[in-house]
Amino acid sequence: MQKSAIRCERRATRRVLRSELRRRSAATRLAASCHRRPRSLATVAIAAGVEKTAATGCANGLRTVAKRLGVTPASTARTRRTVAGGRAHRTHTVGRYTLGQVASLVAAYRPRKAEYVVAAARIAAFTAAA
Repeated sequence: MQKSAIRCERRATRRVLRSELRRRSAATRLAASCHRRPRSLATVAIAAGVEKTAATGCANGLRTVAKRLGVTPASTARTRRTVAGGRAHRTHTVGRYTLGQVASLVAAYRPRKAEYVVAAARIAAFTAAA
């Protein structure tokens, strides 16, 4: 005979389910916004499922590739940084790239670090789904 869940166990289960739903909803909204308008390279990396620490390094590498290829951002803005949690009081000038531009940058990007190779593959798959 199975014991029925008591109230605090049910509440805990629902709390976990709600937090997972919030996380998935936020990820879906971020991915959709990347498909709609130009976003920063780090934001596109995070939307593709790359860890924040790897996203910054990968974005720096993609920025270097953009300089080498002569690709200019679709737009620029003064903003707080996504990778810093968006709470920092310092604003930065951020270049925002379309997914087509990001796809061309990732195609020319040849990372050596293993986690950046994985990040580049995730970003490539994310841009291909556009």
